[in-house]
Amino acid sequence: MRTRVPTGGRLAYGIQLPVQSQSGLYAERWEVTAVPDDLVEVARAADRGGFDYIAVCDHVAVPRRLAGTMSTVWYDPVATLAYLAAVTARVRLLSHVAVVGLRHPLVTAKQYATLDHLSGGRLVLGVGAGHVAEEFHALGADFAGRGPLLDESIDALRAALGPEEFPEFHGERFSFAGLGQRPRPVQPSVPVWVGGSSPAALRRAALRGDGWLPQGDPRSRLPGRIATLHALRERAGAGRPLVIGAIAEPLYVGAPSWPVGRRTLTGAPEEIAASLREYAEMGAHQIQVRFRSRDRTELLDQMAAFAAEVAPHLTL
Repeated sequence: MRTRVPTGGRLAYGIQLPVQSQSGLYAERWEVTAVPDDLVEVARAADRGGFDYIAVCDHVAVPRRLAGTMSTVWYDPVATLAYLAAVTARVRLLSHVAVVGLRHPLVTAKQYATLDHLSGGRLVLGVGAGHVAEEFHALGADFAGRGPLLDESIDALRAALGPEEFPEFHGERFSFAGLGQRPRPVQPSVPVWVGGSSPAALRRAALRGDGWLPQGDPRSRLPGRIATLHALRERAGAGRPLVIGAIAEPLYVGAPSWPVGRRTLTGAPEEIAASLREYAEMGAHQIQVRFRSRDRTELLDQMAAFAAEVAPHLTL
């Protein structure tokens, strides 16, 4: 499965899964007592509903100073996506994002190559620099140099996740040759989507990525970010297609009977679709959506309504 850029003016849509991350910035109250079966049912709904991907975050350990806002609930992305791969058939599996600088590239390659193999080639490797200093320090990773560390990690991972059983890479931090790893990924080239909206992250996505995952950019900033990406790629002569993403506002299809927040997009399906099509007009190929909900049933109903009533209108 190669990097896919949606064609024909269709705006693809994926979802950051609930439950697996319970940050106070976005988690719903019901997620606190959720169980693995809730996660499974949401993944199955995404599979049925034409969602392009399901996404899982990555933190190894959260320091006490951040636990109040971030929480300490962060499911391991590889274990979680492998678990969900077994109960889904077509939806892609995205790490959004894996902090790959925390681990040696051969360890990361072993985990994600196995995931791609077990899922039949459904992996999208989303990567980011990370932001929690204590996490890096505890694992012996270079927090101050995490930008260059991520750059080299991406290059090393491209080698380690390629078709060669005995990959070879020689860099400033990592060097390996003559070491075989099987199983190999099903995909001849695993898509690498780069997360972040800083100038360094934009350069990294433009020059090293197959896709870009923004970090909380409001609509007003996206056109400028996208223009920067295209300019950087044009100057570098990059030939690969770049899948440009956006994170939509929270959604509620229909008229909510409870307070869903002033930033939430609500209303008739056609109205929501018209608003979301603006992302495609800016140059985005895919949007990440999240629904307001009070329990699993309401979330599943919202996903089904979106797939049946909103998604058919996400064409230009």
